[in-house]
Amino acid sequence: MYDAGIASKTIPDTCAMQRVKASARVRFRADDSVTRLDGLFQSGSAKIRLPKVYDTARTAVLINTAGGLTGGDTIAYEVGVGADAHAIVTSQAAERAYRSPGGSAKMTSRLTVEAGAQLEWLPQETILFNESSLTRSLTADLFSDARLLALETVVLGRKAMGEEINSVFFRDSWRIRRDGKLIFADDVRFDGDPARYLSGPATAGQGHVVATFADCALDAEDRLQKARACLSALPRKSIRTAVSAWNGLLVARFVSNDGRDLRNALTTFLTGYRSADLPRVWTC
Repeated sequence: MYDAGIASKTIPDTCAMQRVKASARVRFRADDSVTRLDGLFQSGSAKIRLPKVYDTARTAVLINTAGGLTGGDTIAYEVGVGADAHAIVTSQAAERAYRSPGGSAKMTSRLTVEAGAQLEWLPQETILFNESSLTRSLTADLFSDARLLALETVVLGRKAMGEEINSVFFRDSWRIRRDGKLIFADDVRFDGDPARYLSGPATAGQGHVVATFADCALDAEDRLQKARACLSALPRKSIRTAVSAWNGLLVARFVSNDGRDLRNALTTFLTGYRSADLPRVWTC
């Protein structure tokens, strides 16, 4: 028989919820014109896989084994590409930002590309669910004649699944520097009903899927006509696009009301513009 006089431990009404605290770093170097792994670190749910490819470029695939992000989660990626190396970094699947119980999820990506090197940063889309909160940043440091191709895509709910977005917090920041000098800065922020920010003709014209692509290279302006030709091949009924080039930058914007249509358009554009197939995870 238990002694009724023994005091039981008090169980708190609330327990601290688990939060993602994850980071991953990868670095590549050139070895006789072949790019090789030069360092790898993984912590928490952030993983990096290196599929075998028969190419001079090396491919890295980012994975968040937590399955998504919510308020209080943090995940950070760092990619370094040594002189004359060539790397392609993508993600295994779309990242997801779920309803936040409080606070904002934070996702940071820091890229370093040394002289003569090339990095293609081509993650799959980020999906924002209703009442989610996500702060995302992309910072890149380029040296000398390094080249960076960067893509980020945001999907505001999955319309095909009947999802409606009426409240979300999203802040996105790009900072790209060459030899320490800022060459490209881009910020997006909305808090509340995204339609208030995206319904105007100068924003997304009621589109709920948007993407930004940047080619940062000393000769980027020479590829403006190629970019326009690739964009002209896309279906104009469901995709709206624009592209500009200046001062060693080429930036293209994409807007659509359909996530699948934009994904197909990006696949067509990137394949044509890069003159190379996308990593296989894009089509698996």
